[in-house]
Amino acid sequence: MLVHGFTAALLVAGLLLIVLGWETGIEPVEGLVLLAVAVALRPRPGRLPDGGPVLRRPDAPELFALIDEVAAVTGTTGVHAVAVSGDVNAAVTTYGIRRRRLLILGLGLWEVLEPQERVALLGHELGHFANGDLRHGALTHGALRSLALWVTALAPSRATTVWDTLFNIVGHLPRCAAYGLLLLLDRLTLRASQRAEYQADLGAARAGSTAGAVGLMDRLLVSGSVEVELRRESVAAQMTGGRAGHAAREAAEQGLWERIAAHLASVPEHEYERLRRVAALRGHSVDDTHPPTHLRRQCLERRAPERARVGYDGRRAAAVAREVIRHHAG
Repeated sequence: MLVHGFTAALLVAGLLLIVLGWETGIEPVEGLVLLAVAVALRPRPGRLPDGGPVLRRPDAPELFALIDEVAAVTGTTGVHAVAVSGDVNAAVTTYGIRRRRLLILGLGLWEVLEPQERVALLGHELGHFANGDLRHGALTHGALRSLALWVTALAPSRATTVWDTLFNIVGHLPRCAAYGLLLLLDRLTLRASQRAEYQADLGAARAGSTAGAVGLMDRLLVSGSVEVELRRESVAAQMTGGRAGHAAREAAEQGLWERIAAHLASVPEHEYERLRRVAALRGHSVDDTHPPTHLRRQCLERRAPERARVGYDGRRAAAVAREVIRHHAG
């Protein structure tokens, strides 16, 4: 509320100076400056990502039907769009003033998962909507985005002129205040965010079974290996030039995800066990907002086993794969 209130105060003060300060002629100018600052620092709604396909319901009916079924199991509704990327990641967010729901589906993760692990992944991501994740709420999420924008806008620039130096001096304390407030809000919401991850994991188990959710955790441990393999494939494809290189790149792209999946399938079980032990010792987590992976795994294993409530057989998996790969390749 303090963050949003500060922006609102700038807006109101600017309007009052413009409306009531015409006698001096200086106050309206100051009001315009305050309005410009308020507009620049306003909370911005999320946007659709650039650089990759964004699927709507007519584009991928099978995928959206699967998402709707998983959402119903986790106690929420589906999404309005799915952004497909090549990253080894998945996430949910909102975009636009109406806060429409967006699922970001990274093929680097999706393609290396087993069928029920994919269902568990969808259950986990949609579980953030079902459990009221504090950081996904309009108020807190908007404040975090605003503070991050403030810190970026007030970042010191290269001092090539006197005005640059003056800006760096004047903006130093406000930037420190914004950065400190960002850290404070991050720490205050960290526990709630980690609790939301555990709740989302339970949604993953309900949708894709406990075994599927636990398998998803194991795949996250080898996500770094997937990223290395993707970079290797990218470098190899770029080494060949000319028409032959273009044809070779197209051929490489066609079988890319099959090769990545085969690479992960070749990892023996004892290697996963070693990685689990190392993760427990080092406290591995997906990022700072996630609890340690081994604790998430223990949370799932210590509960009564869940059976998959959303089926994902070969026919359905093939139909979804055709929709996703076709649009990503296009």
